[in-house]
Amino acid sequence: MRDAAYLAAYLREHAIAGAVVTLPEPTPTVEAAAHAAGTTADRIAKSVLFLAASAPVLVVAGGAGRIAYKRVAAHLGVSRKRLRLADAATVLAVTGFPVGAVPPFGHPARLRTLLDAGMLAQPEVFAGGGAIDALLRIAPAEILRVTGAEVVEVVAEPDATGGEA
Repeated sequence: MRDAAYLAAYLREHAIAGAVVTLPEPTPTVEAAAHAAGTTADRIAKSVLFLAASAPVLVVAGGAGRIAYKRVAAHLGVSRKRLRLADAATVLAVTGFPVGAVPPFGHPARLRTLLDAGMLAQPEVFAGGGAIDALLRIAPAEILRVTGAEVVEVVAEPDATGGEA
C-alpha cells in the first residue's frame, strides 16, 4: 500500500509543484479535510474512482459538489448502468491508496482522469495526500498538467426542485 511518504517522494522525483501536508487529525471526509486545512469544501479536491464498463476512471472534483453519474457516463460514452463507483478493495488495488486518501496521481498505472472544469477556478486545492491524516496542497492546473486529465463539467447542477439534474 502506498502512503504519504510515497506521495511526497513521487512529487520530488517527478518535479511536481505541490506539497504533502501532514495534519494532526484524520481527514476521511470532505468536511473533515476542509476543517483540518482551514479552508472550504470547494477547495477540497476529491479523487473518486469509477468503473466504466469495468475500466477504471478517476474523477477529480471539488468537495462541495456532487459528481453527476449521468455526465460522467455521457462523456465516457457508456450507459449510466455501465458506470459504477469502485468499492474500497478495488480503489486500493487500482490506485495503491485507501479510500479517503487517494491523490489525483501516483498510482501504479496511469489512470484515465476527468477533472471537473470548476476546479480550474481555484488557485490552490487540497487533494488526498496518500494517508488519512495527510493532504496534498496543489494548484488544479498542476493536477491537469501531471495527469493529462480531460476537463469536463461533472458536478451536478441543482434543479428547480432542489434536486440534482
